[in-house]
Amino acid sequence: MGLMVDRICAVGRSSGQMTVEFVAALPVLLAVAAVSVNALTFFGWCAAFDDDFRDSVRVYAASPAYGQGVGDTCALIERALDERLDAENVSVSVSAHGVSAGHTSFSATLEYMPTLFGLGLKSEVMGVELPKLSHTEELVVDCYKPGVLL
Repeated sequence: MGLMVDRICAVGRSSGQMTVEFVAALPVLLAVAAVSVNALTFFGWCAAFDDDFRDSVRVYAASPAYGQGVGDTCALIERALDERLDAENVSVSVSAHGVSAGHTSFSATLEYMPTLFGLGLKSEVMGVELPKLSHTEELVVDCYKPGVLL
């Protein structure tokens, strides 16, 4: 009987241990989950951004309209990307570089601001800093202008 009472008392003393361990580990688990969800979401945005950027460059830059300059082409590509990637925590910028020998290099940057599981923009979760993430894609094309001799 004495042995049984000792075991019951030992179980009673450690019954809250698991709860205390869970409460201590909860902030770490939430931070890891927030970072993981944001990383996977960012990778998804990058995949969509790459496809949309290549499509937009092929449509607007490969054969620009008469009188359409490189700056106009960049604005058209950026507008198309903004329409396709419509989210409050995603921004896009487009620029052109290296205009020579008929080839133009178009570069676009996707900037992603992390969220707290989609509930709003946050710069940190439980003391863990969530930095702004960016991804750049570049494509070189020959901007063919029918009827224009170089």
